[in-house]
Amino acid sequence: MFEFLEGFVVDIQPTHIVLLVGGVGYLIYAADPYKFTVDGQATVRVYVYQSVSDSAILLYGFKDSEDKQIFQKLIAVSGIGPKSALAILAGNDRDGLITAVQNKDAKFLTKFPGVGKKTAQQIILDLQGKLGDIAPSAVKAQQSSLSTTETKELQDALSALLALGYSQKQIDRIQAELAEKQGLSTDEYLSLGLKLLVR
Repeated sequence: MFEFLEGFVVDIQPTHIVLLVGGVGYLIYAADPYKFTVDGQATVRVYVYQSVSDSAILLYGFKDSEDKQIFQKLIAVSGIGPKSALAILAGNDRDGLITAVQNKDAKFLTKFPGVGKKTAQQIILDLQGKLGDIAPSAVKAQQSSLSTTETKELQDALSALLALGYSQKQIDRIQAELAEKQGLSTDEYLSLGLKLLVR
């Protein structure tokens, strides 16, 4: 099984690229071939997944290992094959996909091509808790921001919102926005949080 190939991109088509490696041109299907550029001078690393069936041996390529990991997890979901997984990745919303699975947001997942309500629920069922090692960059940035800007006053206000009956999911949605407002008192954070929750 290949992990990646390095060579020159010599052709780009709507569904695939051709990567020249040691005199051999590999046809590699990609979610978004236009992320690559034809350049006979620059060596490109393409992470690949080899699919072997009775009728064909196909290569699927990715710009980075995270996309490859998500692809492999998607094709492990009941009812999703390589083409469907590529179509989902073609949406170019990796962070949204991971966050939707983490938050059990089936409605968001149905925006991806070929994903109906039943398939969305299956994705959540099969991948819940399995994407933690591929944290979305938005979540990483938010966690980094919160670690430096959170205060005791903000924490107390968030605890108060929880005590008032709001769900953790609702509070998580406004937490980053609240954290941007520095120097507020607990009451001010609480008042602003309530306004954000009902907007």
